[in-house]
Amino acid sequence: MNKHDQLNIIKEDFINCHRVLLAIGDETRQSILMVLMGTDCQTGLRVGEITEQTHLSRPAVSHHLKILRDAGVILMRKEGTKNYYYINVRTKLGLLKTLVLDIEKLMENFY
Repeated sequence: MNKHDQLNIIKEDFINCHRVLLAIGDETRQSILMVLMGTDCQTGLRVGEITEQTHLSRPAVSHHLKILRDAGVILMRKEGTKNYYYINVRTKLGLLKTLVLDIEKLMENFY
């Protein structure tokens, strides 16, 4: 594979990762992800619990959770009127791994 082909693959990787990169690039969302990673993926946390651990307002937490959810990084489980948020173990974060591996391959082959 030539350099041009590898660059096109990386360009496609960036396109595929765009929403995930935007979602996890924000420090506030990173802190929410850290809180969620510290919990059991099967139970998850409610907005109020995340609010307590991050010291953010409920509206701010809800806003950031929506962005993370839309990007496929987290999931939500409903129990009656309660919503529980947790890390998506089959997340699109794997796309980032592909991006990094393709960049490494390009660097090894041409630099």
